[in-house]
Amino acid sequence: MKPAVPSLTLLTFIAMASPLALNAFVPAMPDAAVALNTDIATIQLTFTLYLFTLAVGQLLSGQLADYYGRRPVILTGFALHLVGSLLAALAGSIEALIVGRVLQALGGSAAMTLARTILLDTYGRSGAASRMGYLVMAIAVAQAIAPTLGGFLNLWSGWNSIFYLSVFMGSLVFLLALKFLPETTAEKSTSLSFMAVFKRYSQVFSSGQYLGYVLSTTALAAAFYLFVGSSPYLVANQLEGNSADFGVWFLSVSFSFIAGGYLSTHLAKFLSVDQTILLGNSLAILGAGLLLSFALTAELSFTRLFFPMALIIFGRGLSQPNAQLAAISSSSGAAGTASGVMGFIQLFIGALIAQSVPYLMSFNINWVFGGILLATCLAFFTHFYSWKINQQATPNV
Repeated sequence: MKPAVPSLTLLTFIAMASPLALNAFVPAMPDAAVALNTDIATIQLTFTLYLFTLAVGQLLSGQLADYYGRRPVILTGFALHLVGSLLAALAGSIEALIVGRVLQALGGSAAMTLARTILLDTYGRSGAASRMGYLVMAIAVAQAIAPTLGGFLNLWSGWNSIFYLSVFMGSLVFLLALKFLPETTAEKSTSLSFMAVFKRYSQVFSSGQYLGYVLSTTALAAAFYLFVGSSPYLVANQLEGNSADFGVWFLSVSFSFIAGGYLSTHLAKFLSVDQTILLGNSLAILGAGLLLSFALTAELSFTRLFFPMALIIFGRGLSQPNAQLAAISSSSGAAGTASGVMGFIQLFIGALIAQSVPYLMSFNINWVFGGILLATCLAFFTHFYSWKINQQATPNV
């Protein structure tokens, strides 16, 4: 009997839930800080700890999915995500809000890890290459609409109402997954013992090629987190805008990600995975250079802030789906473990960077823009390292 194949549409909805929850609250953070009588560094924890919990959660969910299977881990994750969203919606203190965000992220981590793992389970590396771009576009759509919806919800009915959006989205995806998501694990792990887990992690980290691809996609994510951590406050304080202004201008960044992800699915017919990554990383460096140049030579404006970042994120849209796919498929460990480790590294570093933003801004905003340029350069060179290993491992025919 032919095994059931999960719908790509369902996988895109699964992939969208956590980015929607993460980014919808971003434009409301300055107002939430005032409402809860807290400072920027403390309210930033609602973003930072979300990322950190996603990092740890992806590490755990990858292991659990290799042992128990993809379906039960995803369903349990969405249940936790719903509980956290409701708690955040009802929060009357910064402590309750942080707890709600942590539970949101812990549940959402399974979706982020396993959507791409299920794609690889189902289609293999060659078949997943063209489809991975659609998952990236789904994440980009969530990132595009989330700040805009969150910004207007914050203006119309207060920051708490933003979390009811996640309650609705999480409930919808949970019910769809419960009915339509099949199990795709071909061969489950036989043990969750410490030694078995350690062995799988050792297999993953033994691949220099894997680590290079992971660091490349992580560096571009770091550039994004530097921007997201600083831009709401730049809009509110220096550009004298509100949360809706941020949400509308952020569309230029997010739709650039969509365009890059869409183009990556078509470039797979003409360029190799590594050539597409190289193109995306090169465009990201160009955008980062423009952003820093504008900051150093001209007065900050909405256009000078968002359009160079849009170019960076367009490059990321080209690069990320290919780098993630190359990383998972180049690892000698289990796919779920490899995907979870990649998510952990990316989000753990992202959490550290996000929490550093208020301190960098206290010195000079150019420190943030310089960090974005440094991150894009790191993405370029770590990918080049992995590409060389790949060329050496693949003899000419």
